[in-house]
Amino acid sequence: MQGKIVQYCRPKKVQLVTLGCSKNRVDSEHLLRQMASEGIEIVDAGYELSSRSKVDAVILNTCGFIKDAKEESIEAILAAVDAKEHGYVKHVFVFGCLSQRYMDELVEEIPEVDGFFGAFDWDGILKAMGVMKNDALLQQRYLTTPKHYAYLKISEGCDRTCSYCAIPGIRGRHISVPMEELVEEARNLAAMGVRELIVIAQDTTYYGLDLYKRRALGDLLKLLCEVEGIEWIRIHYSYPDQFPDDVLEIMASNLKMCKYIDIPLQHSSTKILKMMRRSIDGPQTQAVIDRIREKVPGVVLRTTLIVGHPGEDRREFDKLLSFVGKNRFDRLGAFTYSEEEGTYGALHFKDSVRESTKQARYDELMELQSGISLECNEARVGNVERVIVDSFTDGVLVCRSQSESPEVDGEILIGKNGYGEFAPEKLIGKFVSAKIVGANEYDLLAEIVAVE
Repeated sequence: MQGKIVQYCRPKKVQLVTLGCSKNRVDSEHLLRQMASEGIEIVDAGYELSSRSKVDAVILNTCGFIKDAKEESIEAILAAVDAKEHGYVKHVFVFGCLSQRYMDELVEEIPEVDGFFGAFDWDGILKAMGVMKNDALLQQRYLTTPKHYAYLKISEGCDRTCSYCAIPGIRGRHISVPMEELVEEARNLAAMGVRELIVIAQDTTYYGLDLYKRRALGDLLKLLCEVEGIEWIRIHYSYPDQFPDDVLEIMASNLKMCKYIDIPLQHSSTKILKMMRRSIDGPQTQAVIDRIREKVPGVVLRTTLIVGHPGEDRREFDKLLSFVGKNRFDRLGAFTYSEEEGTYGALHFKDSVRESTKQARYDELMELQSGISLECNEARVGNVERVIVDSFTDGVLVCRSQSESPEVDGEILIGKNGYGEFAPEKLIGKFVSAKIVGANEYDLLAEIVAVE
């Protein structure tokens, strides 16, 4: 899918800004590798453009998932257009989920953009940059994360029909990436210094059903664990229905596997789960949690919930609060329901819960989780944990253990008194042993005990 292109260019300097999820980030990194191979200079996405920091082209990889994400993408496009009007940018190009979903409207409403492309039109974007796609680089990336961790996208699209979700309509049906390609990509990342892989997809547990006619995530994880240089592997975005037991066995037995699962549950009420078309009811959801914790002792569970879905009255919301109080998730994020055009929910349900009620329920849920998070963190005080150092900012080492995933979870912070004679800049990307000495509901404080 492609909108009008005003002008092709052969830029010397490009800034690619990624909005939305980590899956978009992986797409951006593949494209950047192709551009960098042609000698194009890549400018950091966070670099503020000005008369002294001009670039030839800004490319925006947009998100079109929910209202807030769409608004953020539109604001980013308008900011890039403004930079173009001030002479800081010569060309502005847009691709990703937003332009895939709203191509005609964007072309009409923001004509200052030099080209709009769909989410999968990588050839078109590269052609606009004057770059011919190099198939030899398809499993290579230009990392935009710190060099010691990277995301590995194992499939595209989704076959689920959740009532609230527009992703299948934007990204299409589920398509698994062959194992041999993923292992090659993982080896390339390890050769670049990556030590932690974060396995992602719209639904990681669905991996392999199209290619291998079976759930093959466990087989893939075994192969990834054999990649030399990779020390941590964690899993994101796992659907709870038919969660594969072999994945839990690998997680419990292989030291490279982080005992961490991101498993978006969305709700606990059977009534609401049925309306959400989640293929799993309340008791089955509880059984999945119990089974995971039984088979992987000490596992950290991260989940996402939606409040204010059509049909959720106070009774159903109270069930959700009880469910959260009982299960005490280590990590929990929440959204208020957003009606998305074209989804089953928008076509079949009335968005009946007031926005003020949605927000009040969100606040109540997150207040409950805040107390749970604080207690979970306080229970770790006194532990010595293996952590990886992500960055050194304002005199503080920012770290994570197996229990924290980058960008979405809290952090382990080590101040000057905690790293003492160690040169902090030289610790970035390294593993250290750290004693937890303090906690709040989000972050932990620590001191270095030893450096590996």
